[in-house]
This record gives sequence, C-alpha cells and structure tokens, in this order.
Amino acid sequence: MADIERRFTKVPVELRARAERQRIGGYAAVFNRQSHNLGGFVEIVNPAAFNASRGDGWPDVIARYNHDDNMLLGSTGGGTLSLAIDGTGLDYEVEPPKARGDILELVQRGDVRKSSFAFQTIEDDWGVTDQGFPMRTLVKVRLVDVAPVNTPAYPDSTAGLRSLARHVGADVEEVRSMAERDELRKFFQRSDRPSAPKKKVYGAAARMALLARREDPYT
Repeated sequence: MADIERRFTKVPVELRARAERQRIGGYAAVFNRQSHNLGGFVEIVNPAAFNASRGDGWPDVIARYNHDDNMLLGSTGGGTLSLAIDGTGLDYEVEPPKARGDILELVQRGDVRKSSFAFQTIEDDWGVTDQGFPMRTLVKVRLVDVAPVNTPAYPDSTAGLRSLARHVGADVEEVRSMAERDELRKFFQRSDRPSAPKKKVYGAAARMALLARREDPYT
C-alpha cells in the first residue's frame, strides 16, 4: 500500500449556508499550481489526478479537522461530505455534526483559514520547471481525506523522494542526501557537451552522468 501523503492549499476555507445549515467548504487541492519547495522539489496536481477516485464514487473519503481521527466532520459514506472537480481544483463541502459547532465558529472568525488533503499516489511523473528545478506531477491518486486546518504541517517528502529514486534508478538514501544538500536538480541537468544539442537527460543516463561529475560537483 502506498504511503499517505498530505498537502495543503492557501485558498481560504469558508462557511457556506445550505438548507439553513452551515457547512465548511473550500478547495482542498488546486490544479497546475506549483507548491512551495517540498524538500528539493516542487509539485503540481494534474487536473485528472482525482478522476479514478471520482469514478469510484469517492469511496471511504472523510473530512477531519486537522486530519485528526478524533475530530471527524463528515464522510462521503454518510452523505455529509460532498466532493466536486472543476477547472480550479478539488472542491469539498462538509456538514459537521452539532457537536463540532466550535469548528464552524473558528472558520467564521478566520482562525481556521486553509484546507488540506491526504492521498496515496498511484501514478506520478517527474520533470523540471522552466527554471530547471525538479518538479513532480501527481497524475493519479487515491483521495483519503480532506481537512480544514489551522496549522498546516510541513509535508513529509519521503514518498516523493522514493518516487524520484525509482525514476532515476538511484539509491533512496543517495537521493535523500542530495535533497538535504539541495542538489536534486543534478539528476535533470542537460548534457554539457559543446558540440551536441542540449537535451534533458533522465533515468539511468542521468545517474551515470551524475557519477561522472562527482569529483567536481559544480560542473
């Protein structure tokens, strides 16, 4: 089973009135928007990333405040959580139980201002930004939960680094060490042969080129 990863968005969470009941809603994920640095790489969510989960009817997806198991707000199974995909991203709307009126108040006061989602990666892809920085694209994921959050935790990059290691054919610990030194872009450097057209080098070829450059890490 793939690791559960978490990401958050800065799009404000909000209160929504429907049938005289207040609900919490917002975008848990925004498509094609680069994340901040996740530990040597950035990440974007492909617009089709959630299609598999949507096609299955969003099975077993829940909403929890701060991803806390003890702070359940609603679920797709119980009909208290609805999810939708539009041109912006993954939108959610949850009807909390009366016992969670404090969370509604926190959202209304602006103390809870962000949203987050947890997922398992089924398929991803690697490339670089226009500036040559490593970039991971989430192509297909299984949605686990959505959450209004007041203090987003720094996302764990472990699963992403393992994915990159598989992509370039490198040892995971080597990739982790390079991430700590902010050197992951070396896996994606172009050929420096002056007479040859510059091409992006990936996978095993990139690893071999990297090994050849180790005596001079700045080449």
